[in-house]
Amino acid sequence: MPGLQLEPVGARDSAEIEKAFVTMTRQRADGVVVLVDTLFLGERERIADLAMRNRLLAVYGYRLHADDRGLMAYGASRVELAAQAAVYVTRILKGAQPADLPVAQATKFELVINMKTAKALGLEIPRSVLLRADELIER
Repeated sequence: MPGLQLEPVGARDSAEIEKAFVTMTRQRADGVVVLVDTLFLGERERIADLAMRNRLLAVYGYRLHADDRGLMAYGASRVELAAQAAVYVTRILKGAQPADLPVAQATKFELVINMKTAKALGLEIPRSVLLRADELIER
């Protein structure tokens, strides 16, 4: 996108998360993309609070972030991933060798928007985006 500048800011452990938000605020970031990572999943409430406090628009890779006050999440459907895993487990239990199974990729992605968080940030989500969302969280 024209005028969009990406600045990677990392956090390798929970102690670095707050420092990352200080860095983003100092750099006058408008938003943050929180990558899919178990550290960030475990710290999702704190990350959502830091994003809100620093008025950063945040998009996450797991819908659980949106469930816990994150602005929006876009990522692979966990239901589909679980179903794919069940198919693989069944095949392995029936004798298939794991190394012989094809690599599967997610085919269904979901967009979840937390409308309460959007309102708290003073955002009006465009109708075209709302219509594309798989779920709007109102609570």
